[in-house]
Amino acid sequence: MPLINALKGALIGVALVIPGLSGSIFAVIVGLYEPLLKAIAQFKQDWRQAIGFLWPIGIGAGIGVLLSTKVILWLCTAYPLAAYSFFIGLVLGSLPFIWRKLKKLNWQQVLIAIACGGLMLLITKIGGHQNESDIAIKQLTSLQDFGMLTFTGFFSVSLMVIPGISGSIMLMIIKQYGTVYHAVSQLLDLLVYLVTGRFEQAGEAFKSVALLLPFMLGAVIGTVIVAKIMHYLLAHYAQYVYAGVLGVILAAIWILAETGVVPAWPAVGGLTALLGPIALIAVMLVLGAIATIYFDRA
Repeated sequence: MPLINALKGALIGVALVIPGLSGSIFAVIVGLYEPLLKAIAQFKQDWRQAIGFLWPIGIGAGIGVLLSTKVILWLCTAYPLAAYSFFIGLVLGSLPFIWRKLKKLNWQQVLIAIACGGLMLLITKIGGHQNESDIAIKQLTSLQDFGMLTFTGFFSVSLMVIPGISGSIMLMIIKQYGTVYHAVSQLLDLLVYLVTGRFEQAGEAFKSVALLLPFMLGAVIGTVIVAKIMHYLLAHYAQYVYAGVLGVILAAIWILAETGVVPAWPAVGGLTALLGPIALIAVMLVLGAIATIYFDRA
């Protein structure tokens, strides 16, 4: 079970970095969302059990984040059609799970789904696009920097607890995506420099990595607060929450297709030339859906 949870955590970590993906939606997809909320919201009551449950997920998520800053983003750039089709497959595979939670849809739930899906699309449009190279804060030089990064962690991570909200998009809205992305990527470089004995380079990398300290402080505070709220809502209004999740998931499919599949689609060519891309998309959709179903049952 710890190994499976670590793998699930790695998927969540990947979603934390890729713009348009939602870590909380992937937590729903792999069946960890409600257990995570419960462990965080009731940490004081049984902290030993909570730590035993959370640590493999946390390690997996950390690995996923580090991989995302290097490998996954490279795959999304080099092979967008395959990568984003796989992500869409992961999301599609969660629909049976969501439907089981809903049981049936009434008009109120339909309206909630439409509203949440529309809000997700709107937030994504507002976020626009920010490159990893757009670094607002390069190192901590003042109390103002510390406060801004604490707020950044609180704002992006606390909202990310809500299913469907992309932490990356939230960072783009407040123009801090490049700052956080660069700091996380420098963390892996810092480890390499330390292992290889390049301590001067390690010192330079640490200046960027230090930005993550106030960010994590804000993130922890925000996560605890919003996790308690979401735990209460799921305990009393679960079907309405999952109606909203359904709308967000459908919006996520649109966003992922718009971000990675449509731009990579061949501009010209006859039916024969399109058979390859169509087959690739179909295979990756199926593989993604199978992966989600497997993790849901694991």
